Amino acid sequence: MLTQTVVSSAISHHPTSILDRQARAEGPFGMIGTPMRFARNSEIYGEDEAAEYLYQIVSGAVRTYRILDDGRRQIGAFYLPGDIFGFEAGETHISSAEAICETRVIVVKRSALMVRAGHEKDLARQLWDATAQELRRFQEHLMLLICSAEERVVGFLHEMARRTVKNAAIELPMSRQDIADYLGLTIETVSRTFTQLEQTGVISLPTSRRVELRRRANCNRILVG
Repeated sequence: MLTQTVVSSAISHHPTSILDRQARAEGPFGMIGTPMRFARNSEIYGEDEAAEYLYQIVSGAVRTYRILDDGRRQIGAFYLPGDIFGFEAGETHISSAEAICETRVIVVKRSALMVRAGHEKDLARQLWDATAQELRRFQEHLMLLICSAEERVVGFLHEMARRTVKNAAIELPMSRQDIADYLGLTIETVSRTFTQLEQTGVISLPTSRRVELRRRANCNRILVG
């Protein structure tokens, strides 16, 4: 609840700044939103908090997650620059959201956004597209969770490549533990699978966070069995 109070205060009193001007360049959503910064691992909203706002990432990355009854963390989604998150079917959040690294977001009151989208076609289209993307990622995530460990890791890398790559390399903002909690695997299994994929020439690992897809045909073969 503290985070939501901070967000409310920022929306009421935000000053015009370089960050503000940069955020407002992010399309119709950005034109009516308030820019905010979140430090690495800081909470943006918590499970069961009122779902009063929607968020668009300007820079950085965000994870949503739930803590299961046995204490394990299940990450539901990763959000990257340009993504909109915070959508809920009900009035409260069913998961928590945290900044993976230092992250800048645009924050918009959900009720005000819905009213404005009713008579601004560009904004309505942006929200529709974001909702469709959310559904697609949810469906793809469900499909990954029934695959083998190797297929899950390769599928995850394909997803990140599709969303982030402008060249041959993927810069992963998330840790191996984050990836494990997203794929429903142990960190040992994820690390071992990365090593095996590197040894077989499917990927190259210049650093622990930088991945190069070397043999996309082999990646596709792994995914289709």
